Amino acid sequence: MGELKGLKLAQRHGKSRVRVARVWKDGDGKHHFAEWSVNISLLSDCIPAYITGDNSDIVATDIEKHSPTVYAKAKECSEQLSAEDFAIVLAKHFTSYYQQVTAAIVNIVEKPWERISIKGQQHDHGFKLGSERHTTEVMVDKSGILRMTSGIEGLSILKTTQSGFEGFIRDKYTMLPETRERMMATEVTASWRYSFESLSSLPLKPLYFTERYMDVKEVLLNTFFGPSKEGVYSPSVQATLYEMAKAVLGRFPDISFIQLKMPNLHFLPVNLPSKDNPVIVKFDDDVYLPTDEPHGTIQATLSRIRSKM
Repeated sequence: MGELKGLKLAQRHGKSRVRVARVWKDGDGKHHFAEWSVNISLLSDCIPAYITGDNSDIVATDIEKHSPTVYAKAKECSEQLSAEDFAIVLAKHFTSYYQQVTAAIVNIVEKPWERISIKGQQHDHGFKLGSERHTTEVMVDKSGILRMTSGIEGLSILKTTQSGFEGFIRDKYTMLPETRERMMATEVTASWRYSFESLSSLPLKPLYFTERYMDVKEVLLNTFFGPSKEGVYSPSVQATLYEMAKAVLGRFPDISFIQLKMPNLHFLPVNLPSKDNPVIVKFDDDVYLPTDEPHGTIQATLSRIRSKM
């Protein structure tokens, strides 16, 4: 922060979209793989660069410096680690190595490379690209204070029944019919904050955050779909979103809040004329017109209420 004649300046600078891939090899010949897109933002005491043009306190973010730093740190991580842990490694480096840097924010998006199976057996070094992406943002300051969020982007899910929408406000412009039988589809974006507030409070278990990411995704999916045979009825996207968020907080005490964005991707029922019946062929929950524009936007954040006692 800086002040100049009654003004306050907040600033950061860094490097975006540094791409790195890392392979780890087990002693038994099994390979593990991760591909990350890394964004780095540095908060530093370089106010003179803004107000007087003095660049002497700027940590340059040229590609010759930050990209090799990311690659060097990836090389130093000889054991497989999560995107969250790699973000912490980078943030700790920049806050400890440079006197001017007061805090570092590292954002990572992990590509969804998944191990393939051949004839029911997992391949030692074969992977395919999935869909949803694992995200994280970590902020670390010089004192070791930590703020960490993780999330999911692009999780497209759909169920062909067990969904409805009725009892909503109607006016002269409302065209949407009420129904207890419709298709429900959305693309989930989720972000959750961990309750760890310092580097010293982090769990020591290897790949802890990778496992937590997979577990949160499983809870979200299980809540959305319900049991395999009968499913679970959804009276609205809003109600399902709330149940999904509540299930995550109920299952994981180390998550303090979760935000979910779930646009309502529409599949519109289609009634068709036919040769034998030129008037109409009645829709029977079987033929739809897919459309994602325009779509409903639904999002909410559910958080724990901290006791003041």
